[in-house]
Amino acid sequence: MTLNFQGYIELPAHANPGGFDHAAVHSGLARVYVAHTSNDGLDVIDGASDRYLHSIPGLTGVAGALVAEDENLLFTSNRGENTVGIMSTDQAGEMAKVPVGVRPNGLAYSPAHHLLLAANVGDPKQPGSFTVTVVDTQKHIRLADVPVAGRTRWTVYDAQAGVFYVNIADPAQIVVIEASNPARVVRTLPVPAVGPHGLDLDSEHQRLFCACDGKQLVCLDEHTGAVLNTLELGGGPDVIFFNPALRRLYVAIGDPGLIEVYDTQAMRRVETIQTEMGAHTLAFDAARNKVYAFLPDTHRAAVYLDEA
Repeated sequence: MTLNFQGYIELPAHANPGGFDHAAVHSGLARVYVAHTSNDGLDVIDGASDRYLHSIPGLTGVAGALVAEDENLLFTSNRGENTVGIMSTDQAGEMAKVPVGVRPNGLAYSPAHHLLLAANVGDPKQPGSFTVTVVDTQKHIRLADVPVAGRTRWTVYDAQAGVFYVNIADPAQIVVIEASNPARVVRTLPVPAVGPHGLDLDSEHQRLFCACDGKQLVCLDEHTGAVLNTLELGGGPDVIFFNPALRRLYVAIGDPGLIEVYDTQAMRRVETIQTEMGAHTLAFDAARNKVYAFLPDTHRAAVYLDEA
């Protein structure tokens, strides 16, 4: 066993149809933030004691959270109101909201440039709505809307290269945007699988892990786009997280409800854990090697410890 089950955390019941979406962790504060989309808020968990603390309301259709740990900032993508939220993790002040594109989802942040990138899902009925929006997090202003070729999925930032990577579902590609010049796409990396979805980065080895709807895990050289490995997944994936200390990748699969664990040195699957149908999202606490799976039917989080 790699992931050892620790128990469940009961979370608030769903006020409306739906469930949970993307989550983020502040390891220093031992806080886990998960988008409780059906409740238009973030649920906050104490990651030291693994108990529910409270919720942050007023985030219509919230789709995701992101933490800038060194700056003690918390960001949200509020898909139901086309805004991103910016607040301090001590929650001493109110959340600032900045308008972005249509249906923001994935978030990535450049601390050196104080730039937040929101990957907007868009609307096929609205021409030109497939975009990413770049926000100045100090001035709380929208700097640029960058057109992309199709619906966005997830996004990550590479501080070493100074670039944002954004998955595009169709055409299957990863677009690259420079933080120093964020007004345009500088290049694209073709992905040889249907529907790039989850995305994470192994910065030490300069690899991108891209989990695709076509049940493929594709590993790419982040600079050349060369395909390094392709593996079969046990279903259509969503969220993925890379654990650099243990060289493991965690993949959430909502149908039939799995976490698949991959050894990223040998590039092989080492474990499959049953979660719950529809459990498509995870959180990963790198300081504690904890993985949280959010279970929509029972509105709770399952907690696992990766003990190598």
